[in-house]
Amino acid sequence: MLFGLGRAIGAGALLGASALASPAWADDGVATALVVSVDVSGSVDERRYTLQMEGIAEALEDPAVLAAITANRGGIYFSLVTWADSARMSVPWRRIASKADAAAAAALVRVVPRMPGNFTCLGGMMGMVTASVVPAVPVQADRVVVDVSGDGIDNCVDPDELHAQRDGLLATGSTINGLPILVPGENDVVGVGAYRAPGYGLRALPEGTYREGTTLDRWFREHVVGGPGSFLMTAHGYGDFARALRQKFVSEISGLPAETGSPTLASR
Repeated sequence: MLFGLGRAIGAGALLGASALASPAWADDGVATALVVSVDVSGSVDERRYTLQMEGIAEALEDPAVLAAITANRGGIYFSLVTWADSARMSVPWRRIASKADAAAAAALVRVVPRMPGNFTCLGGMMGMVTASVVPAVPVQADRVVVDVSGDGIDNCVDPDELHAQRDGLLATGSTINGLPILVPGENDVVGVGAYRAPGYGLRALPEGTYREGTTLDRWFREHVVGGPGSFLMTAHGYGDFARALRQKFVSEISGLPAETGSPTLASR
């Protein structure tokens, strides 16, 4: 894809050795440490993957997001997790306290290589974030926000195990916010007949679970979001991802309530 190639070459030229290296970390704390956790499973084709990575990069460079970042004490700490069958920290923790910091982080996001994987192992991602990402925040943060986006339900574990993984992440004091990506005609109703990872079907689902189907935003509300001030905001297709994420970042970074009417609030 010429667009993707040009994007990667341009971003690579911006980086240089100093941008690829971990930044020097100050000892003082920050108000917000933000984990952006992105679904890259089999339902996410190359176009959708590009829209997500570019949407995150554009959000970091957005003037309203930058204003929220610079209003924070010491800026923010940012990391990117990508997940499918497994999860990995694709951009390690780095401080963003200026426009130049944001541009360097955005450049890194734009060249994150696609990881392999077909399944939507959301619970496994939460376990990895609990074990490896939250404990690695370099400084004291007043709040840790895990921003989870995706276009489907977990198809790797049953609901009880998913809730256990979510509760473990919430026990660290983190807040989990959701960004379900609604694709008309594709994931309007989820659960009934959903694609499962090998072995999943050998375990009986709890009575009533998914049997009537549900909407993806409702599923996220019931099974994903949680913690102080948590909320859910929907993206209406991948083309709307960047817009929704920019708005979501402003709320998450500023610590202010999400704008009434745009998101679906889901505090628990």
